[in-house]
Formats: sequence, structure tokens, C-alpha cells
Amino acid sequence: MSKQQIGVVGMAVMGRNLALNIESRGYTVSVFNRSREKTEEVIAENPGKKLVPYYTVKEFC
Repeated sequence: MSKQQIGVVGMAVMGRNLALNIESRGYTVSVFNRSREKTEEVIAENPGKKLVPYYTVKEFC
């Protein structure tokens, strides 16, 4: 995966909306949540969006 310039940690309501708002401005956004299921849910609910999932802090950083 390529390096993104913007990342959002936490995919609850605020983090999800922040990531989608940034993505809507033309950026590719790295997303991470401590639970893999939440990250997968965000990706599945937003097909075609420039969101790149990460499942560990080490990958995300």
C-alpha cells in the first residue's frame, strides 16, 4: 500500500464522518480502529471511496 498523507484513528461516528469529509475533498485517507470489525464495516459501507484500511497500529504508522 502507498503512504497516505492523512489518517484517522477511531471509526465511531465522529471519526467515520471526519474520514469521509476529508475523502470528499480529494484525499486518500488511512483509517484505523482498535477493532478490526469496525474498520471493515466502514470500508464495506463506503465502496469506491479512497479509504485505506489498516488493522494494526504498526501498519498505520
